Amino acid sequence: MLLEKTTRMNFLFDFYQALLTDKQRSYMELYYLDDHSLGEIAESYKVSRQAVYDNIRRTEAMLEEYEDKLRLFEKFGERQEVIEKLTEAIKDDTSTMEDRLALVNQLKETD
Repeated sequence: MLLEKTTRMNFLFDFYQALLTDKQRSYMELYYLDDHSLGEIAESYKVSRQAVYDNIRRTEAMLEEYEDKLRLFEKFGERQEVIEKLTEAIKDDTSTMEDRLALVNQLKETD
């Protein structure tokens, strides 16, 4: 569960970091990408551990809201699945041109 949440937050951060403030971006980078503890971040910024925790939780909620509205991560996942199927269809000698074109069209529809 924890690894899944971390992976999801890293993806959401990649997609939506431009929408965050400098402080939010910095806290999220330190916490999720650089694996700093709340205490280490608090010490660096001369704030309480609770302040860092609250900021990160609010930012996580914001990232989830952005995803609910824009669905960039969801669409990315859909495209990755179709690309994987298309790659397999190209490698598979038994797949037909219609099958491959259907996957290409499906890929176009994900955007």
